[in-house]
Amino acid sequence: MKLPVGGRLSAAAVLGAATVLGFAPFGLFPLPLLTLALLFRFWRNASSPRAAALLGFAWGLGFFLAGVSWVYVSLHDVGGMAAPLAALATLLFCGGLALFPALAGFVFRRVASADFFGPARAAFLAAGLWTLAEWLRGGLFTGFPWLALGYSQGPPSPLAGYAPLLGSYGVAFVAALIAALVAFGWKRFWPATLAVTLLVAGFALRGISWTEPTGAPLTVALLQGNVPQSLKWDPNRLGLSVETYLRLAREHPAQLTVLPETAIPLLFDEVPREVLRGLVANGEALLGVAVRTTQGGYVNGAVALTPDLRSQGYAKSHLVPFGEFVPPGFAWFFDLVRIPMSNFTAGPARQPPLLVAGQKIMPNICYEDLFGEEIIRALPEATLLVNISNTAWFGDSLAQPQHLQIAQLRALETGRPMLRATNTGMTAAVAPDGTVSAVLPPFTRAALRVEVQGYAGLTPYARAGNAMAVSLALLACLPALSRRRASARAA
Repeated sequence: MKLPVGGRLSAAAVLGAATVLGFAPFGLFPLPLLTLALLFRFWRNASSPRAAALLGFAWGLGFFLAGVSWVYVSLHDVGGMAAPLAALATLLFCGGLALFPALAGFVFRRVASADFFGPARAAFLAAGLWTLAEWLRGGLFTGFPWLALGYSQGPPSPLAGYAPLLGSYGVAFVAALIAALVAFGWKRFWPATLAVTLLVAGFALRGISWTEPTGAPLTVALLQGNVPQSLKWDPNRLGLSVETYLRLAREHPAQLTVLPETAIPLLFDEVPREVLRGLVANGEALLGVAVRTTQGGYVNGAVALTPDLRSQGYAKSHLVPFGEFVPPGFAWFFDLVRIPMSNFTAGPARQPPLLVAGQKIMPNICYEDLFGEEIIRALPEATLLVNISNTAWFGDSLAQPQHLQIAQLRALETGRPMLRATNTGMTAAVAPDGTVSAVLPPFTRAALRVEVQGYAGLTPYARAGNAMAVSLALLACLPALSRRRASARAA
């Protein structure tokens, strides 16, 4: 039975929303392959490229509205924006993100419009276009790769084995190819065989260790202060933040103590020396704090401290538009929402790791760990990755488990442990194989004390970055494009 146009659009939106169940915290990782396969079938049967684009847009709108609804929480519940404006801003944001699957659908139907198009070319074209669309979403206008398909295929998915080779976009390509093979060739032997082969190969790759331990193990205390955002920036409540982290550091001694992003809401040169000494009483410390620059601005930074208060610093280089800097022409936005310290200066793209407690640690701050190609800039020198975040901005939403899932892919891509210290969750330790070895419950005031081992060496992805995945996606499109061109010439 063929659905009417409105029915197909509604079905596509429902499929998109259901795809979110494939990501954390739900973890139904086979589900995105099925929903994507059904979207590809919609594209193939669409009456025109425009109809395929509308189907892609509907799928994307359902997907992003369900998956990044925490944008509304940030704007309204935490940021204080009026509810109608926050809802409109969230809708427009998700609509903008939905343009990328719409573009992929338009090009697919434009190229695959002729009857001669077989399942092989159709499958590779769909997978290639999907991957390229996600890669564009992750780079244009500073990029927003949140909920990229590859993140749904972290452990325990067998496709996680491809991450050290091809990165998250490569995992997305393999996942999309399996979905397309199911969509276009499920009645044929070879597509099923190829799909199973890809799954088995991914499972086998998970058994390969691309990096090796280096140096002595290190005890680390990851502090989760659980200070509400509404209280954190109240000058009268400054003592709450200070006392919370001093107490956690004192009660959980370790060689390295890690505090989350802007844990103490002061500029670094304003933090009392006795507070700094209290944080390093049992060893060294890494804390997220705003640092004043010599030009009079300030950076969102991470500062490593020794017991004698010698310091090293890292300055966040990939800033969040509207949250950490003002895009040109959008100064009016900050009249509608309350965001303290919203005009940071970006740090250099390449910065050396910090030598802390015998390990070379590369910090990344909050949103920075979404960009795998930026994380690998610190390799092979860095032996340990540490993410510090203030996730109180997202309230009690899907953002926290989704962000932890992103950290799993970064650990896999680099072959390094990824430690996370957050204000409200999820504070965790991720092993080099992408598994979460320990995690604190969100919205609790506690410390996670772990023993972590540094790692050395380079994965294939760390050597080549996203180039391999993008090249595969482009090559996958070539057979369809060449056949289309040959047909046009013949006509």
